[in-house]
Amino acid sequence: MRAALVTSFDQAPRYRDCPDPTPTGPHETVVDVLAAGLHPRVRSQAAGSHYTSTDTLPLVPGIDGVGRDAGGTLRYFVLPDTTLGSMAERTVIDVRRSVALPDDADPVLLAAAMNPAMSSWVALRRRIDFRAGQRVVVLGATGNAGRLAVEVARHLGAGAVTAVGRRAELLAELEGVDHAVLLADRDALGAAGGDADVVLDYLWGPATVEAMYAIVPRRVDDAQRLTWVQIGSVAGLEAPIPSAALRATRLELVGSGQGSVAARDIVAELGELAAEIGRGTFAVDAVAVPLADVEQAWVDAATSRQRLVVTPSPPRAG
Repeated sequence: MRAALVTSFDQAPRYRDCPDPTPTGPHETVVDVLAAGLHPRVRSQAAGSHYTSTDTLPLVPGIDGVGRDAGGTLRYFVLPDTTLGSMAERTVIDVRRSVALPDDADPVLLAAAMNPAMSSWVALRRRIDFRAGQRVVVLGATGNAGRLAVEVARHLGAGAVTAVGRRAELLAELEGVDHAVLLADRDALGAAGGDADVVLDYLWGPATVEAMYAIVPRRVDDAQRLTWVQIGSVAGLEAPIPSAALRATRLELVGSGQGSVAARDIVAELGELAAEIGRGTFAVDAVAVPLADVEQAWVDAATSRQRLVVTPSPPRAG
């Protein structure tokens, strides 16, 4: 079969021949891959920089996707840590980490949206005690996952949503927000976050420190819990959290991601989230690129505001 193959962590994957996959466990099956999202998480996997990376090469990148099993069922699947990812004509899935889809579901749409939407959906549904009516701040709201987080928070019942970003023109494009605030505007950020209940943080690094210095001193009620959920780290892998922030207010800092949320809890949310995406509940700007063009897609993904989805060619006979 043909696949995207990573042979060096400092080079983009290349379109190569690979051995056909073979199931090894009782719950495993081979699927024909129809679509696989080129998410930031996939790029860090291929660069060997994700916290789950094992430095094992070669590897086929891809952490999720949509495929059709031998019985004809269309499935959205999430892969375990593996060197045989979803950016291939075929891959092995554990059916327990998948959800059946309607036969008319759009594979590209689901492959594009499930992973970024899942980051906020799972954080609010499984990682913290989120309640309808609570006020949410999305830090990094102009990225793909951040934009979806705004919509997910609203859909799940947020009483107010504040979008925070570093580019005014992108913030102006967001819909469904109560406040759109530049990260650099400390006064506006402090005012918007003074009564927040939850911060969904896709930035980390110095950006998070800036936001804490803006928000914590402006808390309306220091006894009100502020749950800060660390989800992404596009602005830096480390953040020097001011000690006073943890003492001066009721700040709770948690992470949400692979490991901090059990796989079974993530899988339990897949069906409902897929149904909402299929209904068009969330705005998704997806574009399909052929698997054969994966090297160029890798370059494009670094700057594209669209969610790129790799679509393997139909499996070859034999």
